[in-house]
Amino acid sequence: MKRFSLRFMLMTVSIILTFSICQAQLSPTFYDQSCPNALSKIRSSIRTAIARERRMAPSLIRMHFHDCFVHTFVNVWGCDASILLEGTSTIESERDALPNFKSVRGFEVIDKAKSEVEKVCPGIVSCADIIAVAARDASEYVGGPKWAVKVGRRDSTTAFKALANSGEVPGFKDNLDQLSGLFSKKGLNTRDLVALSGAHTIGQSQCFLFRDRLYENSSDIDAGFASTRKRRCPTVGSDGNLAALDLVTPNSFDNNYYKNLMQKKGLLVTDQVLFGSGASTDGIVSEYSRNRSKFAADFATAMIKMGDIEPLTASTGEIRRICSFVN
Repeated sequence: MKRFSLRFMLMTVSIILTFSICQAQLSPTFYDQSCPNALSKIRSSIRTAIARERRMAPSLIRMHFHDCFVHTFVNVWGCDASILLEGTSTIESERDALPNFKSVRGFEVIDKAKSEVEKVCPGIVSCADIIAVAARDASEYVGGPKWAVKVGRRDSTTAFKALANSGEVPGFKDNLDQLSGLFSKKGLNTRDLVALSGAHTIGQSQCFLFRDRLYENSSDIDAGFASTRKRRCPTVGSDGNLAALDLVTPNSFDNNYYKNLMQKKGLLVTDQVLFGSGASTDGIVSEYSRNRSKFAADFATAMIKMGDIEPLTASTGEIRRICSFVN
């Protein structure tokens, strides 16, 4: 038993040291010498895409989240652009995993940004970094916070569809304990959970993801809100019909999401579990509903932490020439 405990402790220390080293190798100035125009090229490309379709902003933020969360501490890295890989004879694409299928969007936007960067710095900037920078630029464009993105990630040489299907990404019916446990596994705390959930202040969701919440006649949903939402989400069919996550300010990155939760107007189960019936997160939701600046600051901090989830660095992985295929 003692030998097992010692081995477990040593393995844990090794994981922590590896995680710390990976974090240390990321820096906002990583491309300052090798590709000084990289971030401005990405920014320009992302802003053009969102100007064309505002919904692309939340889609790019969500892509970064789904890319980082498919991760374990053993041979599966986070924030590695594995979500971008298309299926081949040897790769099962994460795009086809249940949490992502016909849901995660913006692949063509990342491809365009990559092509623009490749014109000035071929083979230098990773697709994983482009996803991370795109999420920041998307937030800023729609009025959300901005932050110094740490870069220096490398791209994975495979994808992890089975892992993406195994609960590494939050399910749309997860309760608060499940969400908290999953975030904790990624090194993120309860405040990070509530702050990152605030990305649902903008964007849309498909009917099948919130239908049950509308028709269960639960006490945690406002009756008028449910009635309004039912108009485009009947009990049967119309699974793909879209509804704004925030009815009041659907196209702005603000703190109205938290005000909605306090009025029992969270669209998804995973939204509303953050507030009500004495939830441990009630206080944070209430704080963010009153203080938009605090929410913005905590969101930026949480996005930086999420971007640190054990990336590939140094000589591991590769720098893909085309984001959807390995070299």
